[in-house]
Amino acid sequence: MHFVLIFLILLFSSPLHSGSVEVVSAEAKRTGIGQYHIQVTLRHADTGWDHYVNAWRVLAPDGSILGERILYHPHVNEQPFTRALSSILIPPGTPYIEIEGQDLVHGSSPIHYKIELD
Repeated sequence: MHFVLIFLILLFSSPLHSGSVEVVSAEAKRTGIGQYHIQVTLRHADTGWDHYVNAWRVLAPDGSILGERILYHPHVNEQPFTRALSSILIPPGTPYIEIEGQDLVHGSSPIHYKIELD
């Protein structure tokens, strides 16, 4: 039992997860039939061109990508920061979407931000 507890503590405190992108907040506003404007606020310890948030994605419940915002430069002195995507098509009946951040070093963030849809 102690081994499992120690393993879990090490796993979740490892550097692999500690530098991941945090989705601080997000909102989805319907702009038309099945069409949404998504606004996302992200936080990350960007250090420069070799380690920064380079994308975030809008995911369907099945994990498929509904939209992606590519970020082309670091935001070292602008944390947290907010960016948006417009005209994202979300299939009718989709109960929620998830936002996933990504950085150049750690890849996709293990924790997604869930947005319930009307």
